[in-house]
Amino acid sequence: MQERIEQYLCHIMQKVKKTIPVYDICSLHDADDRQNDVIAQTFAEYLHIHPNLSASHRHSFYHFLLFTKGSGYHTVDFEQFPVNAGQIYFMIPGQVHSWNFEGEADGYIINFSEDIFRSFLTNQEYLEQYPFFRGFAKDSVIQLNEQVAADIATIFQQIIAEVKEDNSQSMDMICARLISLFILVNRTNGIVANRQIPMQNQLTLFNFRKLVNTYYAEKRLPKEYAAILYVTPNHLNALCNDLLGISAGELIRDRVLLEAKRLLVNVDISISEIAYQLNFTDNSYFTKFFKKYTGVTPEEFRKNFK
Repeated sequence: MQERIEQYLCHIMQKVKKTIPVYDICSLHDADDRQNDVIAQTFAEYLHIHPNLSASHRHSFYHFLLFTKGSGYHTVDFEQFPVNAGQIYFMIPGQVHSWNFEGEADGYIINFSEDIFRSFLTNQEYLEQYPFFRGFAKDSVIQLNEQVAADIATIFQQIIAEVKEDNSQSMDMICARLISLFILVNRTNGIVANRQIPMQNQLTLFNFRKLVNTYYAEKRLPKEYAAILYVTPNHLNALCNDLLGISAGELIRDRVLLEAKRLLVNVDISISEIAYQLNFTDNSYFTKFFKKYTGVTPEEFRKNFK
């Protein structure tokens, strides 16, 4: 019996190693929280409750954190950032990150579901206007000056208090304070749009990126996505070049490369298995593709990163 149990546990551990953990907001809730779609805590408290979250993992929700104390580094999709007081970072669902702190770290953390603004705003793509919510690590980590960091910390504290309230209007107040926080960070970072982008173009780009996140392993050509979106491939390509600075094909390719890197670093499976998961015809083609755009083979990338 004991031998069977050990074999079963070994089998489970092997399965676990072959996937990147994905955390749902419901699984991280504290017993005192009154709002199901939001988690707001001091970071020290959050770390104490969830010590396992230092290792690489994904979220199915939006996540952002303001550091008030700490050193070491954190990693967002293979870009490493030093931890500094006054630094705020943002993450969208699906990104992979980890923490590696030196000494004590503290600050404020907020997690919120994708549905939180559904009944509050008519524009369901509202968050897409903020560069720090577009899924690019380099745009999502921002160093705030001392005064702004203090102002942001105050908003965090107000949201933490609202999360613990059992009030019919608490969620509306949380949404309002979140929006004020996003606007303040956006203005401070000097990222204020200098032109009006037509709503239809924003929506097309939003849906294109959403589709790519879902079908990157199956659909590699811009024309496949253009057909789903009822636009021409040329229009989709022009839209990506205009709003993102890269072509539609590059966006698809970069998403495939990102997933390849995530699997190489965070999952204990062979290069051949990764090639199969990403729908490459064979290991050799995957290796050539990966080296062409990163400068190293998958094996070298895995070894160098670890």
